Amino acid sequence: MNPLPVWLLAALPPLFWAGNFVLARALHTHLPPIALSFWRWTLALAILLPIAWPALLRERRTLGQFLRRHWRRLVPLAVLGITGYNTLLYIGLQDTTATNAVLLSAATPVMIVALSFLLLGERLRIAALIGLALSLAGVLVIMAKGDPAAMLRLKPAAGDGWVLAAALDWALYSVLLRRRPAGLDPLAFLTLLVAMGLVPLAGLYAWELSTGARFAPDAANLAAIGYVALLPSVLAYIIWNRAVAELGANRTGQYIHLLPVFGTLLGVLLLGERLEWFHALGAVLIAAGILLSASRFRPQRPMH
Repeated sequence: MNPLPVWLLAALPPLFWAGNFVLARALHTHLPPIALSFWRWTLALAILLPIAWPALLRERRTLGQFLRRHWRRLVPLAVLGITGYNTLLYIGLQDTTATNAVLLSAATPVMIVALSFLLLGERLRIAALIGLALSLAGVLVIMAKGDPAAMLRLKPAAGDGWVLAAALDWALYSVLLRRRPAGLDPLAFLTLLVAMGLVPLAGLYAWELSTGARFAPDAANLAAIGYVALLPSVLAYIIWNRAVAELGANRTGQYIHLLPVFGTLLGVLLLGERLEWFHALGAVLIAAGILLSASRFRPQRPMH
């Protein structure tokens, strides 16, 4: 299979996730973090079930055996990818800006490379390191607005630690996804992960409700839940899982660097912010890093 379409598709999840950051921060006083995460995945499961139902029916006789055989691999993926990541991110966005959160998430590829080395024993190639450096340089150009001295004036918000924890969570999910068990249709696999991840998430949501946290089911809140359920959840996860399977965790992780680019563009389009020269320079560096990294690796398949 020609990997070029996957390279192009892999840019969509960061775009959808950038919108997730912006919406979560914009409505952080209206939507409690765990409530947003719980209803996001509940609605996503409702969307996935009709789509994945034919595959689930085809494999219904072996599904129980698949669960019994591979639950030790499935549970960490469900907890990391469904229960943990967005919950940690939404908690962080209660106390930090969307821009801070997007920029901090640029640490994810570095974490993926480190975890791939530590957990999978992957060797680091010079091309990957150069591509990573170029992408990080692009992120820093945007973060500093073209002024290196501006980095010294950045003050981390209280939620930044939660956002970094979310980044580590996602990096670990991406690396462990390489070891996902074979033998299940991708849509059925994703639906299974969502259903499993909702179990502990429901417990967290019950705790949040006990604290008195509520949200009004108005048009803005429901529209936000609909967006994060369909695009950053269902479509983004399908594309991301395919990209990791075909390109590998390291190469796919480079696309996380597009988050600050898309976040900036969304700020321009939705918030009326100005597009400056350093945005363009940062975008060029990030794109060059991704292309260099992608051109030097062979497609990698998930480990069985």
